[in-house]
Amino acid sequence: MTLVAALAGGVGAARLLRGMVHVVPSEKLVIIGNTGDDVEFYGLHISPDLDIVMYTLAGIVDENKGWGVSGDTFNCLEMLGKLGFETWFKLGDKDLAVHIARTKFLKEGIRLSEATKRLCQKLGVKAKLVPMTDDRVNTKIISGSLCLDFQEYFVKRKTEDAVTNVVFDGADRAKPAPMVVEALEEAERVIICPSNPILSISPILSISEIKAALKKTDAYVVAVSPIVGGKALKGPADRIMASMGFEVSAYGVAEFYRDFLDHMVIDEVDKHQKKRIEALGVKVTVANTIMKNLEDSVRLAKIVISTK
Repeated sequence: MTLVAALAGGVGAARLLRGMVHVVPSEKLVIIGNTGDDVEFYGLHISPDLDIVMYTLAGIVDENKGWGVSGDTFNCLEMLGKLGFETWFKLGDKDLAVHIARTKFLKEGIRLSEATKRLCQKLGVKAKLVPMTDDRVNTKIISGSLCLDFQEYFVKRKTEDAVTNVVFDGADRAKPAPMVVEALEEAERVIICPSNPILSISPILSISEIKAALKKTDAYVVAVSPIVGGKALKGPADRIMASMGFEVSAYGVAEFYRDFLDHMVIDEVDKHQKKRIEALGVKVTVANTIMKNLEDSVRLAKIVISTK
């Protein structure tokens, strides 16, 4: 099999990718991860979406939450709270070890892409997980007169603010990380994982060279809708799409990606939208897209890889 490239956010992407590694040889899979929600906390560089994918593929993710390390403890966070630090960003002890290692690499002058490669190797992840960029791109949430950092909006304020705009600060200066453009150019198939189109995939596409490569690629571009029955399976994608003027549906997702999309996989409950999506010039496969376990993930991955 030739190269497969995947654009990935957090939990939804990780659940598809845990199946994908059973369908596509790891050396043929390049995962381009969102770093727009990267944040510095306690002086440590944290890459939440990269970590969710990494932990999932390493088999150590907390399955109940979809993020963090299974069985992790929070002794460090508890002590930080006693010392007067804010503790709304829940970082477990094992999780913190990863952030310490990443930050040490970065302070030694190692790029984020290389740091990610080293962490993946140590955790036994064989697929190539690369950040969208080694530069800083920060997703900013605009809510009226407020400008919020992504994690402040997402975790601290629990996505309760009405979103009027989303800005990707630094995207105009950012360059794709090594391997990103090459993967899109050389891939036989590009997969847009079932991630939030605006908060997880758009930061990747905000880097002009990446979006241009996606538009020009000869690869077959397949997306899995993260919207099922008019709702997001996880996170605020539905509310954000609505507040930004997009139809909250599988059709709305297809329309969002229509500039480069060849094929869309939608859930069975949305089969009535098939003809509308096809009218956009996008082929449609109807399937069960709910991934409750590894078997579900493998089943969906096989469908995504075989669409034509």
